[in-house]
Amino acid sequence: MARTVRGRKGSGKKAASRKSAAKAKTAVRKKVAVPVRKAGAKAAMKKAAQKRATPKKAAPKNAAPAKKAVARVPAARRRTTRRVRAATPSRRKISGLRLKAPAATQRFAVSHLDEADYKQDGLRSYALYRDLGIAAASGGLCQAHVIRLLSPCTDEVRKRHHHEPELQLIYVLRGWVKNEFEGEGVQMMSAGSCWLQPPGIKHTVLDYSADAELLEIIVPADFKTIEAE
Repeated sequence: MARTVRGRKGSGKKAASRKSAAKAKTAVRKKVAVPVRKAGAKAAMKKAAQKRATPKKAAPKNAAPAKKAVARVPAARRRTTRRVRAATPSRRKISGLRLKAPAATQRFAVSHLDEADYKQDGLRSYALYRDLGIAAASGGLCQAHVIRLLSPCTDEVRKRHHHEPELQLIYVLRGWVKNEFEGEGVQMMSAGSCWLQPPGIKHTVLDYSADAELLEIIVPADFKTIEAE
C-alpha cells in the first residue's frame, strides 16, 4: 500500500511541474508579442504623421484644365454616318406630306393589256393613252397611264411647257425620246430609262421614235399644265 501512495504522489508532482512550465512559456510569448505590436503601431503612426506634414504640390497657375476622355470614332465611320444622314430624307418632311385621298378611299384595282384601251383622249392630241384605272381606285390620289407617242414629231409637240403636280415619274417601255430640260440640257431617254420630273421644270420634247411608249405616274391625278409664252 505504501508503494502505491508514493507512486501517485510522484505522478502528481510531474503534472504540476508540466503545467507551470507551460504557463511560463505562454507568459514569455505574451511579453514578446506586446512590444512587437506596439512597435508596429508606432511605425504606422509615424508614417501617417510624415504624410500629413509633407506639403502637397500646387498645380502651376497657367496649367490647362485636364480634358475629359472622349471616345473617338474612326474617321471612316464618321464619314459613313454623314453620308447616310445626307441621303436619308428627314422624317419631318415625310410626316408633313398631306395626301388628298385618305387610305380608306382606296380600293384594289388591276389592269390587263387590251389594245382597245389605247385612246386619243388624254392631255396631248399627238399621243394615245391607256388609263390603268389608278386614279379612280386611289380616289384621285395618283394617276398612272401608258402613253404611245404618235409620229411624226411636229412643232405642236415641241412647244415648251411645264407641269405642276406633286410628283411626276416617267419610265420608257419601248423606243426612245429626246427631251430638253431647263438647267439639265438635252437628255436622250431609251427603253429602260427613267426620270423624275420636278414640279415646274420647263421642258421640250425634241423628237421620239415611231414606237415610243412611256409609263407615266403622277401625284395627284388632277394637275396643271402650263404652256410657255
